[in-house]
Amino acid sequence: MRYCIEFSYSGKNYFGYQIQPNQITVQEVLENALSTILREKIKTTGAGRTDTGVHAKKIFAHFDTDKDIGNNLTYQLNSFLGEDIAVKKIFSVKDDFHARFDATFRTYEYYITLEKNPFTQDSSWQIWKRDLDVDRMNEACKILFEYEDFTSFSKLHTNSKTNNCNIYKAFWEKKELELKFTISADRFLRNMVRAIVGTMVEIGNGKIEPQDLHRIIQDKNRNSAGTSAPAQGLFLVDVGYDF
Repeated sequence: MRYCIEFSYSGKNYFGYQIQPNQITVQEVLENALSTILREKIKTTGAGRTDTGVHAKKIFAHFDTDKDIGNNLTYQLNSFLGEDIAVKKIFSVKDDFHARFDATFRTYEYYITLEKNPFTQDSSWQIWKRDLDVDRMNEACKILFEYEDFTSFSKLHTNSKTNNCNIYKAFWEKKELELKFTISADRFLRNMVRAIVGTMVEIGNGKIEPQDLHRIIQDKNRNSAGTSAPAQGLFLVDVGYDF
């Protein structure tokens, strides 16, 4: 049987989701917990490969087992896992379901705090410059819909076969001293959202003009875009499927 897990995690203490040598990752911790409880070696496939320090409010992974998992596995996993990973539910899916390749969209949120705040230092980018122009940043967001090739916002030397992405929505909101950027697309490149945010901040503080985003994207050169925003402000908040 193939099962799907819906869960969330704080990425503060992890080197991303995907297993890597000599580093603690969400996938390793989750698989160890499943393997211990089910008493067999369990491998999971996640919906995304979040980077070091990035969080997930809603993410999915699938795994296979011949055992009847019963009704208590969610409770058992939450009891076994640390406080920074929470399993919401586990449900059966078709044998050919794939948590990564079957996703129809992914939505990320990025948070910026416009003041020094000890309670958001692990969950936002703290920029004490309070006069970021959100209107300019939203003007730049509209330009994103005109393009599909986002090489300029991709981490260099990845194994991606294509750098094309279809962005469905992208906008900034301001509430008191917090900015939230929401972006949704069919797929994302490595480091893409953080590179876009870093570029948008340069637009918001007047270093570059919104229309400069055309040139940056058309250059297809990572060096043309802004510096990547810090990881702690980024959250994967939704993944869509045609269940």
